Amino acid sequence: MKVYTKTGDKGQTSLIGGTRVPKHHMRIEAYGTVDELNSYIGLIRDQQISGDSKKILVEIQDRLFTIGSSLASDPERSKMKIPDLKEEDITLLEQEMDRMNETLPEMRSFVLPGGHTTVSYCHIARCVCRRAERLTIHLSENSFVAELVIIYLNRLSDYLFVLSRKLSHELNAEEIPWKPRM
Repeated sequence: MKVYTKTGDKGQTSLIGGTRVPKHHMRIEAYGTVDELNSYIGLIRDQQISGDSKKILVEIQDRLFTIGSSLASDPERSKMKIPDLKEEDITLLEQEMDRMNETLPEMRSFVLPGGHTTVSYCHIARCVCRRAERLTIHLSENSFVAELVIIYLNRLSDYLFVLSRKLSHELNAEEIPWKPRM
């Protein structure tokens, strides 16, 4: 099987279900950004982090493929069975955040992204996740998007923030609070 098909050479691509759309279509932007996010999650997973964190990140990457397949489907025409998100997927993120927060100092202000390369990767992934969420919400204004997709992306950006704080703590990286000039 060849990777290249040449069917997209004129700026169109196919959704699951066969509908051809321009490559700048909102649905393509949404699932393309989810794909970008998945790559950043892989970058975080490739760092020197705990096996437990890596295990959760693999779960997250699997869910992002689920979201990508959902967003890549034409809700009007696709008859293909695709995987679904479940409430438990969101619950897992919430439980992980609660577990990580147990060992972290209380947050008293916003923190500046950075302090360690691994922490910075978490912040980049968080920002890409927020963009994926915004694009998916925009798509949902005109086309069907499963509600759990939007909820999951929202919760995932929170998870990535808490993970950045946990990794700052584990890596002895300085968390610099934002102190607004007044």
